[in-house]
Amino acid sequence: MSLDVSPALLEKAERGEVDEAEFVDCVRTSLPYAWEMVSSLVAQLKVDGGQFADNQTPPPDEQARGQLLRALASDAIRGALQRHFGVRLAFQNCHRVAVFPLDGSVDETLARFTSVRSQLLNQSPEFRDC
Repeated sequence: MSLDVSPALLEKAERGEVDEAEFVDCVRTSLPYAWEMVSSLVAQLKVDGGQFADNQTPPPDEQARGQLLRALASDAIRGALQRHFGVRLAFQNCHRVAVFPLDGSVDETLARFTSVRSQLLNQSPEFRDC
């Protein structure tokens, strides 16, 4: 299971009443490594400015790696994180997460980051089994 869903939140989902803030809190508590990664990159982007902020350090263990994969592979989780933090997320390999501002002036940079060429250039043998 990727999220630790409380019985109360599950009951709300079964009734159809799901508040996104409650869902975001569930993500925060269920996937703390992924949450911290995204929130620290958002803070870095705000402090440093620029067109994006990214992480290039592999996760410390498989549990952390799994959290990143679950957070960024799920459309619902990824979308909620993007709306919550007001950014666009991009993901390469098993750990390279990047945050981009919503500003359209970075569209070209985002397109380059998420291109097939960039994906190929960002490969290395140590990431083969991640």
